[in-house]
Amino acid sequence: MKTLIVTGGAGFIGSNFVRRMVRAYPGYKIVVFDLLTYAGNLDNLADVIDARRVTFTQGDIRDREAVRAALKGADMVVNFAAESFVDRSILEPDSFITTDVLGAFVLLEAAKEFGVERFLQVSTDEVYGSVEQGSSRETDGILPNSPYSASKAGGDLLARSYAITYGVPVVVTRGSNTYGPYQHPEKLIPLFISNAIDDKPLPVYGEGNQVRDWLHVDDHCSAIDLVLHKGEPGESYNVGGGCERTNMQVTSLILKYLDKPASLIKHVADRPGHDKRYSLNCDKLHGLGWRTTKQFEDGLRETVEWYRDNENWWRKAKESSEYQKFSSEWYSNRK
Repeated sequence: MKTLIVTGGAGFIGSNFVRRMVRAYPGYKIVVFDLLTYAGNLDNLADVIDARRVTFTQGDIRDREAVRAALKGADMVVNFAAESFVDRSILEPDSFITTDVLGAFVLLEAAKEFGVERFLQVSTDEVYGSVEQGSSRETDGILPNSPYSASKAGGDLLARSYAITYGVPVVVTRGSNTYGPYQHPEKLIPLFISNAIDDKPLPVYGEGNQVRDWLHVDDHCSAIDLVLHKGEPGESYNVGGGCERTNMQVTSLILKYLDKPASLIKHVADRPGHDKRYSLNCDKLHGLGWRTTKQFEDGLRETVEWYRDNENWWRKAKESSEYQKFSSEWYSNRK
């Protein structure tokens, strides 16, 4: 039985990935290693935690001894653990640098020490920076514009260096904006869904013309699964949904699916350094046989339904003192 360590496995994409791996690989033992910050939630794994197949260890990827204990005897590691919200990185960049860069280093050191068969670093399309025309390829330079994307770029580069210098079998995935069940309600889609359900304003940055490539979490997880098993060590792979939409287009669809009025839209001051557009060329990943399965409109409708059916889950997050503190501080400056 192979042992797979999933760091950050109680978070949004991580928990969906664990769920996929449980279904797809009955011969794997899966260990979720997660600090359980505000974005980590054991409720996300309630249907898959199993003492025989899926176990949980609370720990910090910056803690060398905790990481060494977790990775000893592991065959594969997938690192989802990260601070991942651009808005928060603008207010409090410290934790982004230590988690996304130092944490990646600590994991890579342990992977090198114990000779893991494969280490996958989960990254983001934001490392390429804003793309005015065309689509970013893996060979393009990286030009991060926020503390978040800069911290993820640092982790990317460390992962590559460990593959080249030490021969650690590292692969990197760079995913586009991901949506779906279990996403923390600070992010655009779940924030707007939950606010609309409560007839609260939907705070759209500027004119809402920023373009993002939307990727359903199930498709993102299938790509990570494929790269984990078939990707070439030392290489990066773009994972895009092929569904470019402006923020206003996304907002309008959410209101349509919830039968809510456009008067809920509230244009607020844009955030500093806001990238205009992201777009990924995924030919390299397509060469491994990957394709998306979710059309954006269908996936968004399903996501709206999930949040409508799981109010207790997101209300618990939005009513926390931590969320309330950040939301009040951040949006008070966006008037």
